[in-house]
Amino acid sequence: MTGDRPPTLATERLFLRELRASDAGAVAAGAGDPRVARFLLDVPSPYPIALARRWITTRIGWWDAGRGATLAIVRRVAPDALLGTVSLRRYTHDRRAELGYWLAADEWGAGLAAEATRSMVEWGFPALGLQRIYAQVLADNRASGRVLDKLGMVLEGMKRQHVRKGTALCDVLLYGLLVDEWVG
Repeated sequence: MTGDRPPTLATERLFLRELRASDAGAVAAGAGDPRVARFLLDVPSPYPIALARRWITTRIGWWDAGRGATLAIVRRVAPDALLGTVSLRRYTHDRRAELGYWLAADEWGAGLAAEATRSMVEWGFPALGLQRIYAQVLADNRASGRVLDKLGMVLEGMKRQHVRKGTALCDVLLYGLLVDEWVG
């Protein structure tokens, strides 16, 4: 893609850095926390560390194959302690990418998800040559909807009973943002 390794992005409080194999424990614990996993489309709880290792390997492979970037969300003052991840999965032919992110539950409510996603979108439009960035969230994940609203994303619709979580079929909200709508 645009370099041998994914970028490191800096915000006021955070670094968004390349995922490392050593992040697997934090990925398994954070994303696998029932408070977090209930809002993620395809993450089990508990989240086996072997699966987290495989997920990291796959996400590093995205970069190598030109399919996008997944970055670790860490505090500037503690760059080895993963708080969550943020990603753009690129679909080159259509010049679009799907924004995905999660943050450890103990970090919720401090604006870190908004800060991380804003930085990723700001980097992603020019670096990946995107026309559109979109996100999908479970309809009952109001906090994630607020993050997307703060980015200026438009609620484009609902996919009714689109994904299975446990025994329930859940609605998914679709948000989108075009490059000429982005105000950074």
